Amino acid sequence: MDTFADEQLRYRIALAGVKGMNRLLAETLVELTGDVSAFFTLSQRELTELTGWNSTLFSEVERGKALLSATNEISFIRKNNITPLFFTDADYPQRLLECDDAPLMLYYKGNTSLQVPRVVSIVGTRHATPYGKNFVDTLMRDLADACPDTLIVSGLAYGVDVAAHRAALRYGLPTVGVLAHGLNTIYPAQHRNTAVEMLGNGGLLTEYTSSQATHRGFFLARNRIVAGLADAVVVVESGIKGGSLFTATIAGDYHRDVFALPGRVGDISSMGCNNLIRQNKAALLTCADDLIEAMGWGNRREQPSQTTLTVEREVDLTAEEQRIMQYLSLNGEGQINRMAVELDTPIATLSATLVELEFKGCVVAFPGGVYRPM
Repeated sequence: MDTFADEQLRYRIALAGVKGMNRLLAETLVELTGDVSAFFTLSQRELTELTGWNSTLFSEVERGKALLSATNEISFIRKNNITPLFFTDADYPQRLLECDDAPLMLYYKGNTSLQVPRVVSIVGTRHATPYGKNFVDTLMRDLADACPDTLIVSGLAYGVDVAAHRAALRYGLPTVGVLAHGLNTIYPAQHRNTAVEMLGNGGLLTEYTSSQATHRGFFLARNRIVAGLADAVVVVESGIKGGSLFTATIAGDYHRDVFALPGRVGDISSMGCNNLIRQNKAALLTCADDLIEAMGWGNRREQPSQTTLTVEREVDLTAEEQRIMQYLSLNGEGQINRMAVELDTPIATLSATLVELEFKGCVVAFPGGVYRPM
């Protein structure tokens, strides 16, 4: 990469590394200054005058530390063929952009696109039972058969997480592990071989740099990425408390579909799942067909062409609406995140147009952000 691009990347990494920085603030700063670099080239006084804020974030000492750390991180990225993803990049996961607390910066090593039509996150206890592991294996096998383009996401932790990654690899599904640390290490170390295998059909993703020491709080924080990346989150086994329940709660807040595997009354490993179902925070899941049906991922049915739709319904469509209908007619259906990428349309604009098409009776919406022509 050229020197100018590296310099821009340095500013991006540094901005994400400023303590207290978040996406809303970053967007505001970029809007006011026109460029990420301005945050580091302007003085503290100039930033205060420009924004109207008197924030410790503008401290020249803190900004200098962030720039130094970013310089070191670029060397690590280049040496290890890691892909940096800033929140304004086209390759940044579109689903995550729907989440207000999405990381400004992600670091990805792998060979699978994060902009796929279907993403399922699998979470659960670190103390998985044979019941849970067998369910994960069967779920992956049947998803691979019915929806082979599904990306499986989890956290590479003990128990359900690693069982999901390994089963996905076994049946040929791409799988991505979201880490609670930098890409300079793998935790737990026992899963290193699995992580290496995932690089061949999936990858590893993190918001943390190689210089950041692992912190206990990072493991909970990464759960928001596991939830935000997905169309559906599946809780396989969980005690009455646990990180997977936290992930399920976040997924609900993100308006993701949440599913849970039921267990026998009194089983410690199923108490969390049973409670999610009882409280209507998760749909009961017994097999892949339950998930596929609920998400509207069934077989596509033949549809009349867009021209026929327009003539028969005598509906006046704008040029953009006709373009979307043409896409849906050719593909049978469309998932909103994928459509945004393939049609090169901002997701907010696309969503508004799809609502108009619903009102006109041209499309019908299904769970998981899937739309089909009427």
